[in-house]
Amino acid sequence: MQDISGKRVAILATNGFEQSELEVPLKKLRDAGATVDVVSLEHGEIKGWDHKDWGRAVPVDRTLDEARADDYDAIVLPGGVINPDLLRVEKKALDFTKAFWSAKKAVGAICHAPWLLVETGIVKGRRVTSYKSIKTDVINAGGLWQDSPVMTDQGLVTSRNPGDLDAFCDKLAEEIKEGRHEKRAAA
Repeated sequence: MQDISGKRVAILATNGFEQSELEVPLKKLRDAGATVDVVSLEHGEIKGWDHKDWGRAVPVDRTLDEARADDYDAIVLPGGVINPDLLRVEKKALDFTKAFWSAKKAVGAICHAPWLLVETGIVKGRRVTSYKSIKTDVINAGGLWQDSPVMTDQGLVTSRNPGDLDAFCDKLAEEIKEGRHEKRAAA
């Protein structure tokens, strides 16, 4: 994995995030040298979903009211069904996500998290992947869906499920390090 020391990454999540899809990027990006904050709707902790039941709690570093996209180099959107479904109806979450894209910063979304990309319009015209059950949602929003472990399109990094986490984290770190997202045309 690329050394991304000095970079700052926000992981936007709320209760019901897929446990591994938050914890693995959090650990791998920190191990690669990045400062990573878990950003959520409220202070305290958020609880994951681990396969078929509630999982472990993760501390929230900043609330959406406290966090600004300008303070970060990238955003990671973990999946699960509950987490992105709750966040895609929160204007602050959508605005925060879109601010990264508008600023030409790396955006990573895995599993069901591309629902936020659908709601923000980011997915339109982009090569993406997602969990198979939201394929039609992505296509209907103009995404160019492909069944692949990881897809990258101008700083947008997407993956299908927890089995793709290694490829997802590696590609995300590469996008953060290489700054390829800075080369894309204005959104």
